[in-house]
Amino acid sequence: MADYNLEDINNIYFDVLKEIGNIGAGNATTAIASMLQLRLDMKVPNVQLLTFPELGGAVGGEEEQIVGIYLGVESDITGSMMFLLKYDSARFLVNKLMMKPEDYVGEFDEIEMSALKEIGNIIAGSYLSALASMTNMTITPSVPYIAIDMAAAILSVPAIQFGQYGDNALLIQTEFGDDVMIDGYFILLPELESYSKILSSLGIQV
Repeated sequence: MADYNLEDINNIYFDVLKEIGNIGAGNATTAIASMLQLRLDMKVPNVQLLTFPELGGAVGGEEEQIVGIYLGVESDITGSMMFLLKYDSARFLVNKLMMKPEDYVGEFDEIEMSALKEIGNIIAGSYLSALASMTNMTITPSVPYIAIDMAAAILSVPAIQFGQYGDNALLIQTEFGDDVMIDGYFILLPELESYSKILSSLGIQV
């Protein structure tokens, strides 16, 4: 393997990951529409490579309250992924799913937290399925973990865990909805060895 660092690898396959983001976002929107029994439109995802300090601003600010769903990634590649929703967007989705009034704003109860986990699981699974299809690899997500906190607190977890590999993360912003559009943010964090596996599976020599 050539002597690549994380930034080199990020630049090489950024376009590939953009396409994975497009496919994954489409799959996720279809799955959520079916779950909510709604017709949802989706805008073209915005894919960016950002430093960890930039991530907080990209999701609305470090003090923005968000819902974070975190999963480990195992099998042919290893690493982790996060799906982030702004609090009011998460509340809107759960209200739809639980058939509550759209303007209901109470705190999430245990059943609603389980529903949010399932929504996150479906969305994350859509992205992993797209990645697995393009690379012909087996990719297995772990049981999801969920947290509701300020963006800075939630994003500190991957920043600490993956800071040793580099300071860039892939952020895919997806906007979907009907009358109300919802912003969702997907962060993919493969470990360094998995980057080369992904590239090799796509026929790119590293």
